[in-house]
Amino acid sequence: MINLQEFNIGNLKIKFIQGGMGVGVSGEGLASAVANTGGAGIIATVGLGEVFKKYPGNYIEANQAALRDEIKKARKKSNGVIGVNIMHALSDYVDLIKTSVEKNVDLIILSAGIPRDAYKYLKGKDIKLVPVVSSARVTEMICKSWTRENHIPDAIIVEGPKAGGHLGYSNEELNDSDFVSTGLEKILKEVIEVTKKYGNIPVIAAGGIYDGKDIAYFTNKKIGAAGVQMATRFVPTLECDASDEFKKQYLKATKEDIIIIKSPVGLPGRAIKNEFLEKIQREEKNKFSCDFTCLKKCGRTEAPYCIANALIEARNGDFTRGFAFIGANGYKCTPETCLDENGKFISVNTLVQRLSDEYDAAKRLES
Repeated sequence: MINLQEFNIGNLKIKFIQGGMGVGVSGEGLASAVANTGGAGIIATVGLGEVFKKYPGNYIEANQAALRDEIKKARKKSNGVIGVNIMHALSDYVDLIKTSVEKNVDLIILSAGIPRDAYKYLKGKDIKLVPVVSSARVTEMICKSWTRENHIPDAIIVEGPKAGGHLGYSNEELNDSDFVSTGLEKILKEVIEVTKKYGNIPVIAAGGIYDGKDIAYFTNKKIGAAGVQMATRFVPTLECDASDEFKKQYLKATKEDIIIIKSPVGLPGRAIKNEFLEKIQREEKNKFSCDFTCLKKCGRTEAPYCIANALIEARNGDFTRGFAFIGANGYKCTPETCLDENGKFISVNTLVQRLSDEYDAAKRLES
């Protein structure tokens, strides 16, 4: 029995949020499996048209068509909570919001930027809007902006410095071991204080949440998070939408293999070291052309590689031309914890049951 404590985002009852992982890593397969366990299953919207390469039209039209299909497939497999993650930095950010509203998702997670007016695209529908922040200052900016139009976020996700992928922190902060180890706790408390001024806004902890013990820790009264978002732990599962070769990279990664890189989008990111990235670090530039202009701001004319292509190639299993993002605790994903007795990736249901057992054990120690 899955005993993870539920929390509310409006009228949605959720045990946890599965983090959106692009490009094509968390799609309808993972999202629906998570939703069936009582979590919020999240489809990452970035570049779906390029991942599947079967949809007609230009980049934006193909992405919209692919997203419609992913949501439709997830709905067929689950009656649970299905949401999407949309990066504010995307060139088709507004189009993806409109498509998600059209398909009536349960929640939209807004990441990689400051979404000042996303609520105006909801057209009166009861879809929850949940911004991702990395500081109390950004939280204040979003809440103040939204309240001018009589809106507040339905929840806030605080993504700490242990997260995978692109990070909202400076290189100096990420090289500060004390900040990385305790930053999420500190920022959570600051964000919670800000939200108290604007109403009952659930604050969700994210970034480095790996097991049930972490869930219990961040949701206890001392820290005060309403719930958690987890991403990395769900990659080496049967239902994750990435290739098996992609998942195997997580099982091979050691703590030393997890590094901070400089992304062409101008932000630091946490990834698994490989020959592709080492070649980039040696300042060996890959020849490429930008076919889709997926980001509002990208140094594509000076960039040593196309990050969209690199992430898609890796998602499909080719690590000679790409790499995988990963959270700081991803090295804990080992064959012993992520494979079953037959050497197959464990199911999402098995993983969530383990998280629940770990959570129960941690709560018993608290009492």
